[in-house]
Amino acid sequence: MHSDNRLGDIEITDPQAMRALAHPVRLAILERLQRHGPATATQLAPDVGATPSVTSWHLRHLAGFGLVRDAEPGPDRRQRRWEAVARGFRFEAPEDPEDEEGRSAARVLSREMFLRSGDLPTRWAAEVEPTLEPVWQRLAGLANTRVVVSADELAAIEDAIERVLAPYVTRDETARPADGRAVRLLRYTLPEGTEERKGGTP
Repeated sequence: MHSDNRLGDIEITDPQAMRALAHPVRLAILERLQRHGPATATQLAPDVGATPSVTSWHLRHLAGFGLVRDAEPGPDRRQRRWEAVARGFRFEAPEDPEDEEGRSAARVLSREMFLRSGDLPTRWAAEVEPTLEPVWQRLAGLANTRVVVSADELAAIEDAIERVLAPYVTRDETARPADGRAVRLLRYTLPEGTEERKGGTP
């Protein structure tokens, strides 16, 4: 990875694990567990669009790749509770051009993640933004910045962003401000094609 993984993510390098996660229900399960903590298959089912039995099957599949694990039992010890192994995950396409399996698996997972998050800004603008207080409306928004950089410089930018975010991502819940609220920071890094390298700034 380019950085020291300051955010505490689990790093996925196995192409089979990437392909296993590249499924809408499994991505939904992992996101739900990471955001809201341990849950049973029955509790997860309505949020991930699957029956409890299908959700349970997907959970076992994710566990097989070390992405989720058994959590501490809840009040009803007859129900199996699951938790995410880490607060987030990361992966990257291998640099080796001969590693077609790894590169293909990373593309499949990337594509599924783009599909899953692509409509988030539109839904936020329609459902959430109108209800926000003015101070939060003012801070929300979209930045679309184009830069011309080398691969090493882009890696340094990503590393610097994570350096800024890390203290807020990893701090204990008791250290969060009383007036704090969850904020989703969507970060797309989209290198352009080689034919666009000499294009002017937008």
